[in-house]
Amino acid sequence: MHTAISEDVEEIVSLFKVLADPPRLRILRALEVQSLCVCVLVECTDQKHSALSYHLKLLKEADQVDTRRERSFQIHYLTEFGYLLLKHIEKYFEKNLNWKNGEELYLFEISLHLGA
Repeated sequence: MHTAISEDVEEIVSLFKVLADPPRLRILRALEVQSLCVCVLVECTDQKHSALSYHLKLLKEADQVDTRRERSFQIHYLTEFGYLLLKHIEKYFEKNLNWKNGEELYLFEISLHLGA
């Protein structure tokens, strides 16, 4: 018991901080549909370019998103980890909070149920 309590949880806390921001969840959901360049993400998410770049940087640092170059475009896409985590979140909220219809996300509850 003591080992479990004293275990370093900073990585998990950092991940939940990244996921706790609605614009970042919108970015993940947009990238779930299709890999996109920043110019399209700006339109999809109604974020300014600078704010979107900041969110993408945090998502990339959390291993949720990565990029590839296609001609002169940086294309953003979900990593395998990002895709799997988003699927777990969607599964939970689809069942419990009607995620697909856009209801509020309670990410604290995710932390309690992700292991299930």
